[in-house]
Amino acid sequence: MSNFKNAYVVTGSIGSGKSTFVNLLKERGFSVIDADLIAHEQLENSQNEVVLHFGSEILTDKKADRKKLGSIVFNDKNELKWLENLLHLKIKSEIQRQCEIYESYAKPYFVDIPLFFEKQKNYDFDKIIVVYAPKNLLISRVMSRNSLDFIAAKNRVELQMDIEKKRELADFVIDNSKDLQNLDNEVKKFLKRINFDS
Repeated sequence: MSNFKNAYVVTGSIGSGKSTFVNLLKERGFSVIDADLIAHEQLENSQNEVVLHFGSEILTDKKADRKKLGSIVFNDKNELKWLENLLHLKIKSEIQRQCEIYESYAKPYFVDIPLFFEKQKNYDFDKIIVVYAPKNLLISRVMSRNSLDFIAAKNRVELQMDIEKKRELADFVIDNSKDLQNLDNEVKKFLKRINFDS
């Protein structure tokens, strides 16, 4: 049993529409802890170590450029591992610090962790939502959103655990294979399921 009994983890895959789902929850007044935002903050806080390791060419206007960094680490598993090892504990402790605050309100809140299943052993949560879309749709969304060709988009999607596997492991599946109206209906159904009508 998790210490964070009011927490729901939101995860999915690149292109599954997790951010849109989370925004629909925020519009309904729910609190959301954003692991990506925390990761950006921790990257800024760790900039000296990052520049020492990768060199000053990853800087733009004296700040670590996530695009430049991404093009290195997404093409080199060892470099990705190095960066994750540097940032992961810092990210985790900040997520836990925020969870402790939201637990005191005794109402549902959401923790947006894109790579939850890939890093599951590091976290103590037991209610997991997967925002789902089939793989071919993930690839086409990543192509248009990130201006990537099919191979590059497919590689990005395949860096993560297969979406069908995530779907099997989820406690709640939110289908985002259609339009925004459908996703909004999925949010309503989910909130009814947890006895929290919106």
